[in-house]
Amino acid sequence: MNRSELVDALVRRRGVSRRVAEEAVNLFFEGMKEALVAGRRIEIRGFGTFKVRHYEGYVGRNPKTGRPMRVPPKRLPVFKLSRVLKAQLARGRRGG
Repeated sequence: MNRSELVDALVRRRGVSRRVAEEAVNLFFEGMKEALVAGRRIEIRGFGTFKVRHYEGYVGRNPKTGRPMRVPPKRLPVFKLSRVLKAQLARGRRGG
């Protein structure tokens, strides 16, 4: 599902205008982005948890030349599925 499909689902299920649905979806994702950039954890019960993981820099190898190269430290988003959703997926059931 992409962003526009999410907006369409909100319009269908809640009967709000497309403009209101787009604003709600955009606010939701902007809030998530702001939290992750600030290094905060996001927990959505029954769905999962987003957080930022910090990775130290290291010396790797350039795959083309085989020469050693420095890989800088980085911060990457990580998502962990909730136990509830994981169980529903394992059973092949849709949540409601």
